[in-house]
Amino acid sequence: MKNNYCVIMAGGIGSRFWPMSRTNYPKQFIDILGLGQTLLQLTYNRFLKLCPRENIVVVTNEIYKDLVKEQLPNLGDQQILLEPSRRNTAPCIAYACYKIYSQNQDARIVVSPADHLILKEDTFAKAINSCFRKASSEDCLVTLGIKPSRPDTGYGYIQFIESPTPETDHRIKKVKTFTEKPDLEVAKYFIQSGDFLWNSGIFIWTAKSIIKAFENYMPETAVLFKEGMNVYNTDKEAEFIKNAYSISKSISIDYGIMEKASNVYVRASIIGWSDLGTFGSLYTHIAKDNNGNAIINKNAMTYNSEKCIVSAPKEKLIVVEGLNDYIVVDTHDVLMICKKENEQQIRQFVNDVKMNKGDKFI
Repeated sequence: MKNNYCVIMAGGIGSRFWPMSRTNYPKQFIDILGLGQTLLQLTYNRFLKLCPRENIVVVTNEIYKDLVKEQLPNLGDQQILLEPSRRNTAPCIAYACYKIYSQNQDARIVVSPADHLILKEDTFAKAINSCFRKASSEDCLVTLGIKPSRPDTGYGYIQFIESPTPETDHRIKKVKTFTEKPDLEVAKYFIQSGDFLWNSGIFIWTAKSIIKAFENYMPETAVLFKEGMNVYNTDKEAEFIKNAYSISKSISIDYGIMEKASNVYVRASIIGWSDLGTFGSLYTHIAKDNNGNAIINKNAMTYNSEKCIVSAPKEKLIVVEGLNDYIVVDTHDVLMICKKENEQQIRQFVNDVKMNKGDKFI
């Protein structure tokens, strides 16, 4: 277990959860489920079962340093990797993996977003340990695939085939293709075919394998972060990373490596997973009243209303009458009321507010 490491990516701004999620306080730092822990805290505690405490690192934007330290006080400064700007997941993962490699060349690494929900945590731990064993046994990259329950257009899909050699864990398959968010008809076809999984965005590999993949498929990024091998964990690291990010390409790990590599595997899993990407996905995981209303923070009263999701600060009472299938989010300075079926417009709301009202409400 001493070679097990976890990288938690916690730099996003969660714009689809606006106005609950704001630039200065995004959703990973919020107790969005009303469980008494933020999504970041839930994720950190989940990985304590898989990695030593000192082997967990959080990569986040430098403006969130104090939030991370406040919510995870057991993390040392060298476990909080600060990004000077947003460059998508590939540079984020390169930074973390090269830094870990500089400390331990035998490291096995699981990379996870900070804001996902996993209900079956024991099953999840078994799945990750199985992927660790696979990653240690050969030069490969493994991702966790979720058995789909519906033709959802909000997720990426992974098509799999049987592995060329027998697997100890029969749930591990060879990846054939990755597909970004499909339209509904394509998603229905994927479900019917039976050889597609949702892409969870959780990755498992050894430090050696992912560095080799960066060298093969993203050589410019590899050169950039390899140059820091002698400065990671020193007082020169911050300045080095500032310079590296200023010239680093902004690209996801999926586009940069996973879709190009030939040694990618996926483990099919049923772990009660959701990426909590939208209010609609959040609604499915919150307890409802007799009329199907999901009340976050429990400080709301509803009348003649059904299947709404309602959120307000704990110190504020909100009264809703005559709404069906709506999202109602009240904060200290913004009130948003939106049909659930139109929640994809929230990003447009954010853009419009920024254009017309400035950053004050973003």
